[in-house]
Amino acid sequence: MTEQEQIKEAFEDLLKSLRKETSKENRQKIKEAFEFANEAHKGVKRRSGEPYILHPLAVAKIAVKEIGLGTTSVISALLHDVVEDTDYTVEDIANLFGPKVASIVDGLTKISGVMGSDTSRQAESFRKMILTLADDVRVILIKIADRLHNMRTLASMPEHKQVKIASETLYIYAPLAHRMGLHAIKTELEDLSMKYEHPEEYAEIEEKLNATAAERDKVFNDFTAPIRTQLDKMGLKYRILARVKSIYSIWNKMQTKHVPFEEIYDLLAVRIIFE
Repeated sequence: MTEQEQIKEAFEDLLKSLRKETSKENRQKIKEAFEFANEAHKGVKRRSGEPYILHPLAVAKIAVKEIGLGTTSVISALLHDVVEDTDYTVEDIANLFGPKVASIVDGLTKISGVMGSDTSRQAESFRKMILTLADDVRVILIKIADRLHNMRTLASMPEHKQVKIASETLYIYAPLAHRMGLHAIKTELEDLSMKYEHPEEYAEIEEKLNATAAERDKVFNDFTAPIRTQLDKMGLKYRILARVKSIYSIWNKMQTKHVPFEEIYDLLAVRIIFE
């Protein structure tokens, strides 16, 4: 697949992620933002060797699909690195895409500017600074989407950078995601951070979880069978879901309680969701 085909496919993928009710006019605005960002980042590559524009496209997709944000946020996510990495200014963004988008992009650029070398040690003050820099909550949500994509693609970074970014993520971005109510993203950020900071422990717990999966499935089925029977009798509409404790929270519990994996008894949680 050529780079152009790769970019085209990623953009079409983003369009498919948009809410069905997104108007034709808004889809056109998103297309214009994409074309502008694509031109601005032209010829630039990420460390992985991929065209740079694939990163803003991925961030925009996380913003809409995993966080549930709308058109303004999608446009801002597509443009989030333009002011920082190219010759365009916040004024240029305001003239082309309006003051709201420009204000969000400006907030994102400022946050990137304060993330220095010693961020994880002063995590609390950085979290507060991010919250004050962002007068629009969408700035924080897009920044979390940006960090999530960077963590998902962290393998292409040199090792010393991986550890620094992972540490920063654990101390700053995972708690921010938690504060924003993004539980699935918080969990993924914690797990990805641990994968790079404590790779051996991560692999060991992952292996043990995989080895005990069949046993957990049996416990889940045995436990929920009588519940299903009763709920069906009552004629209720419901879904029963199993949720396995994340690798990071298992490891965390092992550290704080000083117990081995085999003594973590709350690996499985059961949720019953009623319509």
